[in-house]
Amino acid sequence: MKIKLTTLALGAVMAAGPVMADLVFPSLSYRTGPYAAGGIPFADGYADYFTLLNERDGGIGGVMTSVPECETGYNTEKGVECYEATKGEGALVYQPLSTGITYQLIPKATADDIPIHSMGYGRTSAKNGDVFSHVFNYPANYWDGASGAVNYLLDENGGDLSGKKIALVYHNSAYGKEPIRTLEELSEKHGFELVALPVDHPGQEQKSQWLQIRRDKPDYVLMWGWGVMNQVAVQEAANIRFPMENFIGVWWSGAEHDVTPAGDAANGYKALTFHNVGTDFPVFEDIQKYVVDAGKAAGAGDQVGTVLYNRGLYAAMLAAEAAKKAQEIHGTAEITSAQMRDGMEALEITEAKMAELGLPNFGPTFSVNCQNHGGDALVGVTQWDAANKTWSMISDFKPTDGDVIGPLIDADSSAYAGENNISPNC
Repeated sequence: MKIKLTTLALGAVMAAGPVMADLVFPSLSYRTGPYAAGGIPFADGYADYFTLLNERDGGIGGVMTSVPECETGYNTEKGVECYEATKGEGALVYQPLSTGITYQLIPKATADDIPIHSMGYGRTSAKNGDVFSHVFNYPANYWDGASGAVNYLLDENGGDLSGKKIALVYHNSAYGKEPIRTLEELSEKHGFELVALPVDHPGQEQKSQWLQIRRDKPDYVLMWGWGVMNQVAVQEAANIRFPMENFIGVWWSGAEHDVTPAGDAANGYKALTFHNVGTDFPVFEDIQKYVVDAGKAAGAGDQVGTVLYNRGLYAAMLAAEAAKKAQEIHGTAEITSAQMRDGMEALEITEAKMAELGLPNFGPTFSVNCQNHGGDALVGVTQWDAANKTWSMISDFKPTDGDVIGPLIDADSSAYAGENNISPNC
């Protein structure tokens, strides 16, 4: 029977019990390779938040945390090797940080009873918990991102995009192709023309795509890029004098290193987001005191507050809150990966909770349940100020188009269930 304990009672159990084993949150990091500029700050933020919990709070529910890192180089094969090498250490949840790695780990982790959190990437239809019992992609997925961008443009155009032309510049991979189906559906619904322009890995050659954009004169450009592709695209857009305020990247195309190489020419560029930016949140004072100043930072401390550091911190916060929920549900502080899965499925993030954690308005409010592993699909928009070298939120976290996305998720997840003989989970 599942017993709910109060925090006080749980603390009493901790004090009376033997020394606890760590709660293990493996980090499949990529501090090397072509995408290291994005991997390093995320890994730092992820590790530093758990260090903060250890140093300030004595861990989670009285149990210390550990974050063993395994370097993937953003390589799918290495990512799977890292999973196999670390899963026996008591791993509670995996953040694969790669769509390719996520796809490979879905059947493995499900069989091993270990949850996956692919936050803002991976298999979009994993939002359907009835099929994907161990995969979670809250608070938003790629199809939410596509819809969030279109909704933002609708707001900018008085609710009418009919007759407009939108170009999608995308990484020519499974990741980059993710939004196309959704954007095609949305183009039919809202009457805009969609032009898809693939860019081959690693993305340094984009002259022809931007010459086509100069010739076709789309009203807006969306980008699904990663790594060097992003900064090349921003520079190419500047070269043809495309208005930066009409250029919007997905959340993996909106970090500092994507825009700083273009200097002042990048001013006004926009990017989607599912979390806030900067350090104007109380938690960062604690990170400075308990982690950076104490010499316990995962990196040099120079990434704190950057976009991807904040994303790593946010991912760690969500994992920690799910662990707390699992401890509460199961009446034990030393949770297993199966119990962690239950905590993730019962997770609710309210504004009061975020404020309590020193992160007021840091991310969207959302809740998870058996059928819905993706949360409430709220997406915001940020904009780059080149003079001050800062990102700012220019829109609230707003709803996306469930009428379009829901059927796409149902169709894709149903096909997966049929191919893999998966019975309903809920």
